[in-house]
Amino acid sequence: MSSDQLSAAEHKMVRAVEILERDLQSIRTGRASTSLVERLVVEAYGTPTPLNSLAGISVPEAHQIVIQPWDRSILTAIEKAIIKSDIGLVPNVDGSVVRLNIPPLTEERRKDLVKQIHKRMEEARVEIRNLRREIADHLKKEEHDGLLGTDEGRRELEQLQRITDKHIADVERVGLVKEQEIMEV
Repeated sequence: MSSDQLSAAEHKMVRAVEILERDLQSIRTGRASTSLVERLVVEAYGTPTPLNSLAGISVPEAHQIVIQPWDRSILTAIEKAIIKSDIGLVPNVDGSVVRLNIPPLTEERRKDLVKQIHKRMEEARVEIRNLRREIADHLKKEEHDGLLGTDEGRRELEQLQRITDKHIADVERVGLVKEQEIMEV
């Protein structure tokens, strides 16, 4: 029973790391990346729709993103969605495409982005620790109720701690990679 809980906890911890990675992809570095805009929600045809299902997104140059909608009538909706978003880029509508020029980051902006990364990393670590606490409490309750032996309970808690440490190290690794990417001039 408790090994099922450990595997479920590990799955949730892996998911927390994956969510962190996806969140960090949307943080702008000095280079253009389609991940900056592909999850933007555009009000098209009366329903909110992800941008990547409405247009082709490409990076022709290191500092430019080109968005080519499949239907020209939604160009203004895409422009409005980009302006409303928090990516801090100004769209240039050029007939049938939207161009986003990525300016180089200032040192101050880089430091602000690093702070955002650390905040998101801490949120992921807290999520993982909360999962650990939840499962540990459940294991202790099983041990108290006599469903789990003392030695087995201790082994399960040690295994849970190893899983937790592994995923917190993954969070650190993911955050460090993104931080180095941002601080790269």
